[in-house]
This record gives sequence, structure tokens and C-alpha cells, in this order.
Amino acid sequence: MRILVVDDDESLRGILAMVLGDDGHLVTTAESGEEALELYLADPFPLVITDIRMGGMSGIELLQRLKETNPETEVIVITSYASVDTAVTALRLGAYDYLVKPFEELEFISNVVARAVEKIRLVHDNRRMLDNLVRNRSELEQMNRTLQDLAVRDGLTGLYNRRYFRETIAMEVNRCRRHKGSFSLAFLDVDHFKIFNDSQGHPEGDMVLKTLAELLTERLRKTDVIARYGGEEFVFLLPETHKANGVYCAETVCRLIAGHDFTGTNGQSLGQVTVSIGVAAYPDDGADAEDIVRRADEALYAAKTGGRNRVSAAPDGGA
Repeated sequence: MRILVVDDDESLRGILAMVLGDDGHLVTTAESGEEALELYLADPFPLVITDIRMGGMSGIELLQRLKETNPETEVIVITSYASVDTAVTALRLGAYDYLVKPFEELEFISNVVARAVEKIRLVHDNRRMLDNLVRNRSELEQMNRTLQDLAVRDGLTGLYNRRYFRETIAMEVNRCRRHKGSFSLAFLDVDHFKIFNDSQGHPEGDMVLKTLAELLTERLRKTDVIARYGGEEFVFLLPETHKANGVYCAETVCRLIAGHDFTGTNGQSLGQVTVSIGVAAYPDDGADAEDIVRRADEALYAAKTGGRNRVSAAPDGGA
């Protein structure tokens, strides 16, 4: 371990450097508190051994400066028999331990330093374990978020799935009841999709569904909830949107899709794709989620039987 030894007595610095070097430590020496602080600030040492009484900056002052810079730096102070009280003061200021000079047994130096080194390593290991726990927890939370997202997403389009839509519309109805709000719901179905799949193949059909999902995501607001309801059927819920605005939005979507150049897996043109859309609204067309879904589905059926590639709104007064 890197250790900084600070003492204005050259012979004492030499003894400490020799003992600690023999113990396998990398020792740097300084003959004053000022020099030691300069060395420390340039490249901090995990362990500093300093005499208390030195000309200029004292060991107590150096201890305080080191602890202000990094409270985790361990400091061992050196004192004489006549100034043990000062060593106690150093301990209260955060010193790890103290050595009394003259040294009666050099082994005692090694023992005190070994305990300090063990503490430093223990703190380091504990921090590393804590960092690992935090990182693992963060990774676990990310995995949980990913799993939760997968549970509510459609695998093909990346849109929300039917389960998520059902939960969301129930919450939206409750929110609107409390705050006297409104929302519109649109059911969208791809016209003649079975015929398209039979003639073009399922991979091209999947491309159409994915492109539709992209068009809906680009056209609608971030606050709107878009889901794949099943097969070639999509839904989008428009919060704080009255029926008239919901119908207008659905009509822009219908025109956008009809005018889009759909391409296949190899970039080839797939021709025109059209959709039929049914729109219902809360509270105009029902008092709960089931009512609104039923009315939007009925409106979709009306759009399809009425010629397709069009929008149909649930008739007023039919709730």
C-alpha cells in the first residue's frame, strides 16, 4: 500500500521507511507538513503517518487538512511519551491510532500499520460490494421495467397490446367520471386484409401492420394510447377529445393510410391499403368502458358495411 511518512527528523523517517518497505509497502517521505500536504493533494495516499510536533505546520494541522480533503484517509500520528494527551486529541479529530517514540520495538510499527491497512482494505471492499449491489439493483430494476414493458406490448408492432388497452380505458373512464372529462375511442380495421395475406403472403402482411403502427404513432399525440387489439385491428384512445374532434382525427388517419405507399420486405410496392374506422366517445355513447368499446365496434361494422375506407361515428342517443 502507498504510505506517506511525515517527520522533520531524517533518522526517524529512515526507520519508518525501512520497516514499512520491508513489509511490502510503497513509502514516500516528507520532512514537513507543508511538503506532505502538497504531495497528498497531487496524488492522495490512503495512509499517512505523521509526527505531531514539527516546525511549521504541525501534525494536528496536517491531520485536519487531510480529513477535510478526504475523511476516509487514515492517519497515524507519532508522539513522545511527554505528549500523549496531544495524541488523544488527534484521535478525537479522526486519527486512526498513534505511535510513541522512541520506538521500543519495530514490530509494533508493523502491527499498528497492518491494522490500519486492514481497515482501509475493508472499507474499500465494502464500498465495492455496495457499488455492486447498487449496480445489480439498477440492472434488476431495468430488467423488471423491460419485462413489464414486454408484458404490455405487442410483439410485432411494438404498440400496446389488448390487455394494456383494457386496463387503460377503464382508468380513463374513472378519471373522466371524477373530473367530468371526455375521450374518444377509435376502432380501426384493415380492409380485405385476409385477401391481402392470401395473395401477398404473411410476411408482407406483417410489414403492412408494422407500417400502420408507425403511421399511427407519427400522426397521433404522445398522450394518445395506441394498441393492437388483435389481428389486423387497432384501437386508439384520445383523451380530452370530444366525438367531433375524434371523428376528424380518425378521418385524417384514414386519408393518411389510403395515400401511403406501402412497401414490402424487399422494398417492392404493395399497392394501396385502406382502413375502416369506427368512433365512439365518453360520455356521449356510454357510461362505462364496455359501452364505449361496444359502440366503437358497432361504428366500425357500419364503416365496413358502408363501403370501407371510411370513418363511421356511433349515432347519438344509442348508449
